[in-house]
Amino acid sequence: MTKLGLVLRELHRAERALAVDLDTLAHRHAADHEVHHVAQDLARWSREHLVRISDAASALGVDLDPEPRTTARTGSAQEKISDLLGRRPEPGMLLLVDLRRLHQTTAGVSIDWVMLGQSAQALKNHDLLEMVSDCHPDTLRQLRWSNHMIKILAPQIVAS
Repeated sequence: MTKLGLVLRELHRAERALAVDLDTLAHRHAADHEVHHVAQDLARWSREHLVRISDAASALGVDLDPEPRTTARTGSAQEKISDLLGRRPEPGMLLLVDLRRLHQTTAGVSIDWVMLGQSAQALKNHDLLEMVSDCHPDTLRQLRWSNHMIKILAPQIVAS
């Protein structure tokens, strides 16, 4: 496997982890409809990225699953618990912890996109550059969303 194949493999692993984290967040905080629906939409972006990464890897002879499991294993149970707890104050700290973890995961994915983009540029691989140009902005939007949610929610949750 080439070094570029290793970068694609790590990006695929990280993007899958991001999709799982987003799906988990959506289920765990289903009572917060904004968090639930936005997290589901953002997870869909990561799933689309996985297909593109897999296709790019295949062109380099690296076999990556285009549709790995990206759903939370306990999603339905977490959703039921979220519905039972409703909007009680206790889940607020859990939401902040989940958003913090999500932000860290997303930052790692963003760095992986940067590494791939810089490598593709050095290798003059226009197909990879196009993929990075299409996908990395989505990851940056995911990163901004988690950062925004932490900024908005932290004062409300911690000060209450």
